[in-house]
Parts: sequence; structure tokens; C-alpha cells
Amino acid sequence: MHKTGYFTHPDCRRHDMGRGHPECPERLDAIEDRMLASHLLDVVDRREAPMASTDLLELAHDRMHVAAVRGLAQTVIEEEDAGGDGLMYIDPDTAMNRHSWNAALRAAGAAIAATDAVITGELENAFCAVRPPGHHATRSRAMGFCIINNVAVAARYALDRHGLQRVAVVDFDVHHGNGTEDILAGDQRVLMVGIFQHPFYPYSGFGSHAENMVNVPVPAYTKGAAIRELVEKHWMPRLEEFQPEMIFISAGFDAHREDDLGQLGMVEADYAWITKRLKEVAGRHAKGRIVSCLEGGYNLSALGRSVEAHVRALADL
Repeated sequence: MHKTGYFTHPDCRRHDMGRGHPECPERLDAIEDRMLASHLLDVVDRREAPMASTDLLELAHDRMHVAAVRGLAQTVIEEEDAGGDGLMYIDPDTAMNRHSWNAALRAAGAAIAATDAVITGELENAFCAVRPPGHHATRSRAMGFCIINNVAVAARYALDRHGLQRVAVVDFDVHHGNGTEDILAGDQRVLMVGIFQHPFYPYSGFGSHAENMVNVPVPAYTKGAAIRELVEKHWMPRLEEFQPEMIFISAGFDAHREDDLGQLGMVEADYAWITKRLKEVAGRHAKGRIVSCLEGGYNLSALGRSVEAHVRALADL
């Protein structure tokens, strides 16, 4: 049995926010190409992401938000059919085309299906190669390339539908996961730990915050060795104390030194190291259960290499 799942769907590639947008369909191609070239696709359990039902999206989002995004998607289709350009902007960075709603349902659906497979023991862990990403989507707002918060939906699903008592959310994207914090802050069943560049978009995550949030802001040009030290100092004691029954990862790879959307200095070995440390926590407390979902990562070569390192570590290769 392959113990690491790889969830994705062609619909996630059809979401397109326009020419030149960094959060582009080619990101999934870069991951797929690297998985293929490294023969990792031979050793993971590849699964097609189902569509999430709207009632499960509402575990993390306001009903009005879900309805509004769904309505926007229909408007885009109608306007394009009438001769429009087929794009509608939700915020200055985030647009929808006629395929974006289905892509968002597949992205959240991948996280939910991966959660099911890991909790039932079909898989030990899983990586979801999906887009749009999710960690900036708040309870009631899409923003920062994100429409539905895939990790927050999956974390709440594990708690509310599977009855887990404690789950951890780990976010190593270069940007603070403000949406995930908005949804999960104050929920004592969740511990969220994150490291991110500051000051930087979305200009949150510093100062006072809920007790279940462990935010580690770092200045631009911080390198991987310093980040590893901060992870050891700030994340690991809290994770050990919390003893999560499952770990969810917002796996953004835009803190890579080759990624122009951020100014941090991580490399593939740093992502592998963090993944292995999280696997150790999961092995002690969570029966190895980890579900990881793609967030950022915009230099296509660095993204492919970083995902390979992350999945290799998940699969113990």
C-alpha cells in the first residue's frame, strides 16, 4: 500500500486569473512534471479530488460568502457567454473565470477526501496539489488569490464530522495565513503555528492574538538556518504540549530564495527538514496523520523542486 496520497484534479488547472498572474495554471504543471521526472508518481497513491459540498464549506465560511462566490461564478459564465472577457475580480489580486468555482470545490474537496483517507487509515498522509490556494480566505471574504480556505475547511471537518479532539494547523507560506487565523482563532481544539515574512502582505499576524495562535514573524532575507531555529524554539514545544491527533499543513513554497513574491531564504532542504519534524510529532501523537495542501510558490522551478522535497519527506524517501 502506498502510504502517501497525492490528490489533484484537472479542474484546478482551468481556474485562470489572466495573463501574467503569478498564481497561474502552470504551477500545477511544474509540480506534475517534477513528480513525474523524479518517479515520485510511482510511489504515491494518486487520487482524483471530488467536489466539496457547500454544507462542508460552511464549516469554515459564512453561508453568505459561499453563496456570493457561487453567484459570482454564475455571473462570470453569463457575461462571458454574452461576449465579456470572462474574468471578474473579487479583490485587486483575485479573479474568477468560468471554471474557478469548480476548481475551488475540487481544492476543498481534495482536502476533505484526503482527511477521510488519512483518518480511516487508507493513507498515512497526503499532499493536495490544488489551486486556488486558501489560507488568505477569511470566514466571509475571498482575497489574496484565495477563494475557499481549504485547510480550515478540512480541519473543521476532522473535528466536527470525524470527532477528533485536537488538530494542529501548520503554515510555512511566506505570507501570514490571515484567513485561517480568522476562522480558527479562539477554537481551543486547534493549535495553529506559522512562520512568515513581516512586514509583508497581508500585514497581519503580529501583536496580540488568540492563545491558540503561534505566529512567528521574521524579517526579509531571513535564511533557512534561522527559520529552523525559530521552528525548534516556538513551534515544537507548543506542538508537543498540544499533542495533536492530526496535522494539517498550509504548504506554501514562496519563502524559497528563488521566489520573487517574497524575500526569505529557504531552500528545498529546509522544507524537507520542517516536514520531517512535523512527521515526528505526528508519529508520536497523531498516528502519523498529516494532510498537506498547496498554498503559494510562484517560481515554477523552485516550486517543483520544493514540492518534491516535501512529498519525499512525507513518504519517507
